[in-house]
Amino acid sequence: MIKRTKRTFTPEFKKQMVALYESGKPRKAIIEEYDLTPSAFDKWIRQSRTTGSFQAKDNLTSEQKELQKLRKRNTQLEMENDILKQAALIFGRKSK
Repeated sequence: MIKRTKRTFTPEFKKQMVALYESGKPRKAIIEEYDLTPSAFDKWIRQSRTTGSFQAKDNLTSEQKELQKLRKRNTQLEMENDILKQAALIFGRKSK
């Protein structure tokens, strides 16, 4: 099995490939002609149909968005907690 090197494609290229497919060109022909992986091509079609965007952040499920938001909030609260611990240590020393 030959390992492929990771390639990146512009949103314009992805849009063109989806447009070819939607205009009637067979999926298999597009994949072969442009040396695409079927999974990547199918993902582009799905993204185009659901959000019209090929950006990962635009194609997150509501659960993924909520998890991202909660992780960010958790990080913020941990930082605030660390600051308060440091302040307690500093003020604890001064009161003695």
